[in-house]
This record gives sequence, structure tokens and C-alpha cells, in this order.
Amino acid sequence: MRMTRDVLREVLGAVAVPGPLAAEVHEEVACDGYVRRRVSYDVPSGKASAFVCVPDALSAPAPVVFCHHQHAGQFDLGKSEVCGLRGNPDQAYAAELARRGFLTIAPDAIGFEDRNWAGAKNIGWFELSSRLVRGRTLLADCLQEISLAVDYATSLPEADPRRIGFIGHSYGGRAAIWAPAWDERIRVSVSNGGCIPYRHSFARDAGFQAEFVVPGFAAGYDVEDVLALAGQCEFLLIAAEDDRWSRGAREIETRLRERRAGHVRVHVVPGGHEFRPPERELAYRFLDRLRAA
Repeated sequence: MRMTRDVLREVLGAVAVPGPLAAEVHEEVACDGYVRRRVSYDVPSGKASAFVCVPDALSAPAPVVFCHHQHAGQFDLGKSEVCGLRGNPDQAYAAELARRGFLTIAPDAIGFEDRNWAGAKNIGWFELSSRLVRGRTLLADCLQEISLAVDYATSLPEADPRRIGFIGHSYGGRAAIWAPAWDERIRVSVSNGGCIPYRHSFARDAGFQAEFVVPGFAAGYDVEDVLALAGQCEFLLIAAEDDRWSRGAREIETRLRERRAGHVRVHVVPGGHEFRPPERELAYRFLDRLRAA
């Protein structure tokens, strides 16, 4: 069966109907070239916690970029790492993009930083299994929360709701593939170090991340189907030659070329599972497409 958005929703399972966001701003901090706000808003599974970075001296509403953090087995980190407050400086793309004039939003994913209820332990498999037994998936809830974050960001007077992008590394790189298939508002998406197809994830040194375990999905579909579905979005997949989470990048490129899916570009670089300055610069230039949208 061909992947459609209706099929995608059916495969991922139901999500709860969200209520009002009831957003609150808890703190504002003046930074170099932008203001960082710590905000919260309601989501069906609880209270979302995010940073929003608003560029200084905007003359017009800014493009919005959702900045998804990595995994790295560091459950005490999420939004703080992509905003440059803790962790790896090479992951601070929410702050770097804000300095370049993008309004960025960086929430904690379920199970990370403020969303971890177990003292920074891995709760992903519990969050998955407690949904599977009810016929739901963790991925559907994660994608719904991305859309709710976009709802909040685009409600701000500083944001242009017509120009929405996405960027992520590793876990965030995987989300960068799925989010535009779920939410048609996302027009440009950059995935770094997260494009491994399901067919390569059966290797024991790769395996599956709880958030992307979807019963039956790999029996009929793979990453190419998700990418092909989101034809409204321009994708850049950055993959490294020695990165196991980038395996299959060239295969993806070939298979999508056979489908004439010209909205996906693949860029393979030397190295491992990292997001170095040259690749971030490439990603930011790709996101500049939002300025012309």
C-alpha cells in the first residue's frame, strides 16, 4: 500500500485530542544577538518545557525553526544543549540560528531534561510499552508534540507562520525526517546523522530507538516512504561515512531518485557521528531557503 498521510496516521496510531496550550513565559534572558525565553505549555501527556530564542532588532516576522536535540544516552539534556547552556557546543544550533535571524524553538522531548521523571534514567522503553499495550505509539505522541510546539512558536508576533523549518542531529535527525510527513507546515528540514533506514537497523550495532518503534512498519515501508510523502518540504540529509546512524544514505538517495523525488538532497561527508562546524554551516545555508519562501 502506498504511504499517504492517512496511512501514516493509521500506522502510528491514535493521539489524544489536545486542549488549549495555556502557555506561560517563566524567564527572559538577553543573550548575544537574541533573547532566550523559557516557556511551558500544555500537551496531552503533561507540560511541555521549551526555550524560544527570538532574534534582536527584527524588522519583520522571522522564519521559525524547530531545533530537536540529540539522544546520546544523556537524559538530563535536551533543550539546554541545543541552546548552548550545557553539553556539547557543537549541538548549540538553536542559539546559532537565532543569531542568524531565525526564531527558534527547542522543547525537551518526552523523557529528556524537564520531561524525565526518573532522575535522568532512560524511560523511553517504558513510555513506549505503556502506549503499545493501548494500541498507540510513542512516535505519534512525539510528532504531535512537535506540531504543538510549532503552534506555539507561530502564535508569537515575532514569527512568520508561513516559513517553518526543522533541524536535528541523531535523534533529532531522525525526527527531521518524520516531522514534515506529519505536519505539512514544515517547508525545509535538515537531518544530520539520523537517516539510517529500518532495514539497516536490524544490525546489532545499530538497533532501534524506542521513539521509532512502530509495530509492522518495516514490513511494508521504510524511511524513503516517509521522505517521499512529505513532498511539500525540501530535505537535506547529511550523513557521515563512518557513522552507523547514517548507514544507507546513498541507497536512500538512489531509491528516491528512482521515484523522481527531487525534494530530497543527500550530502555525505567523512567522519563519524558528530555535527561539526562545516556541516552546520551547510545546514544553515540550506535553511536560508526559508527567507525566500
